[in-house]
Amino acid sequence: MILCIDQAISPELLSRVRTTLTDAAFRDGRETAGWHARTVKHNQQADGRHPDIAELHKEVAKGLQANPLFQMAARPRRMKPLLFSRYREGMSYGNHVDDAIMATPQGAMRTDLSFTLFLNDPESYDGGELLIDSTAGEQTYKLPAGALILYPSSTLHRVVPVTRGERLAVVGWVQSQVRDPQQREILFDLDSTRRQEFEVNGKTRTFDMLSKSLANLLRMWAEI
Repeated sequence: MILCIDQAISPELLSRVRTTLTDAAFRDGRETAGWHARTVKHNQQADGRHPDIAELHKEVAKGLQANPLFQMAARPRRMKPLLFSRYREGMSYGNHVDDAIMATPQGAMRTDLSFTLFLNDPESYDGGELLIDSTAGEQTYKLPAGALILYPSSTLHRVVPVTRGERLAVVGWVQSQVRDPQQREILFDLDSTRRQEFEVNGKTRTFDMLSKSLANLLRMWAEI
């Protein structure tokens, strides 16, 4: 399942992130790439050792944790510390698949889902699309500022070269409580349906039965 989420973080947080990155120090993005990915990675990343960037990591992660759609789709168990990436004219990231296991301060984690949170308006730069190679063919995504795309970490993907302007984004990875992608999609559909039922009709018996089924499937499938 590939999911686009509009306004994944608040406009206030988005503005704060963009303001902080204006004066931030950036490093060569190849420093955080695997041995094969660094041969096709040409971008820059904000220096996470700086206190302002470290604080942004926490704020954006907290903002995503407060987003119900992100939580329903990803069901995060663990998240890799975020990266703030910058692509200037001529920069790109060639075809690659994300590492299956990544290090975190809490230990190694499995990557089930990847995401890109776009930070600047798509009209402000040319190129820079996220291209995902799926069973339906190659699909490109270039979302509005504040929007996020969530997709399986198992996919081949790349960032198309930027030909004008500057592309800013947050990238991250999730280990889900539910490892199987088909099970996650079933839970997402079920949770979406019960929320729609509640919005239209309130706490009905239908809502209660949907909630019961969702909870019992989570008991069967969740890894905690």
